[in-house]
Amino acid sequence: MFKAPRGTSDILPQEKAYWKYIEEKAVYLCQLYGYQPLNTPVFEDYQLFAHIAPDGADIIKEMYVFEDRSGQKLALTAEGTAPICRAYLEHGLFNLPQPVKLYYIIPAFRYERPQAGRYRQHHQLGCEAIGDADPVLDAEVIELMYRFLSSLGLSELLIEINSIGCRQCQPGYVEALKKYYSTYRDRLCPDCKVRLARNPLRLLDCKEVSCQEIITGAPKITDYLCSECQTHFQSVQKYLTELGISYQLNHKLVRGLDYYTRTVFEVKPEGKGVQIALGGGGRYDNLIEELGGKPTPAVGFAAGIERIIIALKNQNVIVPTLPKPVAYVACLGTQAKLEATKLVSRLRHQGIAAIQATGDKSLKSQLRQANSLDVKYTVIIGEKEVANETAVLRDMSSGEQKTVPFNEIASLLEKR
Repeated sequence: MFKAPRGTSDILPQEKAYWKYIEEKAVYLCQLYGYQPLNTPVFEDYQLFAHIAPDGADIIKEMYVFEDRSGQKLALTAEGTAPICRAYLEHGLFNLPQPVKLYYIIPAFRYERPQAGRYRQHHQLGCEAIGDADPVLDAEVIELMYRFLSSLGLSELLIEINSIGCRQCQPGYVEALKKYYSTYRDRLCPDCKVRLARNPLRLLDCKEVSCQEIITGAPKITDYLCSECQTHFQSVQKYLTELGISYQLNHKLVRGLDYYTRTVFEVKPEGKGVQIALGGGGRYDNLIEELGGKPTPAVGFAAGIERIIIALKNQNVIVPTLPKPVAYVACLGTQAKLEATKLVSRLRHQGIAAIQATGDKSLKSQLRQANSLDVKYTVIIGEKEVANETAVLRDMSSGEQKTVPFNEIASLLEKR
């Protein structure tokens, strides 16, 4: 028997209620904030992602990479920001009034060790504001992500923010970090020994218990910020305070991708145990330039839909169920089945969701099926009803039933 590949899952009808609920809230709020939808392909040129991370970075090691028949090296989309930036450049969106505000809901693919909240195929809601360095945009995307999660009914959300500086001030901090960590080299986990040489900022993101102790005493990047980065970060905090959004400073927060500059942030549910961030993001003022464009500031966030669903279930948030059929049309006999087929078609043409009985089930079995489908009404057609051009309309809640002419059933259901 075939099964879904490890790290992936089928989204069954009963789960789709969560997806519909989340996506509708996301689209409404994104448009409310002036963000427009943009879809990118499910695979991209491999070099697009190679540009955003050094060799040895987690995202490079985890990508699904393949060659097409022409020999071009491609990769399944591993994250949403780089493809959006590629589209921004390719289609000349820099000619539009800036900032250009875009949102997307996409699948992303990474070969990770599957666990709760981490899947090899997962889905992201992302928002990007490209073309403006104003710190008010940092506060806007944080507010948007927080408001989105809150609107779903999630509570006890913790916002953590930090600044990781820019090209001018970050190198000085990296040297201080390397100097500090070099005295603990023998105690570092294998991954952090590699990070020390290749990507020192990621040392602060290690989850190993042995490395957590070392992180506690590490120098704080906010002590090394240049005056412009300090002013920017102070402004972000001021705007958040004015918006009434509570947050915590986390000097260890660096995010997992190397294109971030200045503001970084995450939102996670508070509570006992290790909590996985529901979403996060930050500013990436150098990425457009690194992909071949002019220097272009930008800021954005991404939130994991599967992680949000886990949080909704953990907090017992009740989501609206998917719409159910209104009517079930039961029939007995060949002529009754023909009339039932025509009636179901008329109902559907008038926008009334209807299910037709199939096979040769007894009336008792058909009513049992109608009950299991949780329809509001069952229409019953037998030989007598065919002769009289009527049907029996049964209210499944009360059990009340009445005889109705064929040509009045649709309008009667529509009114009810």
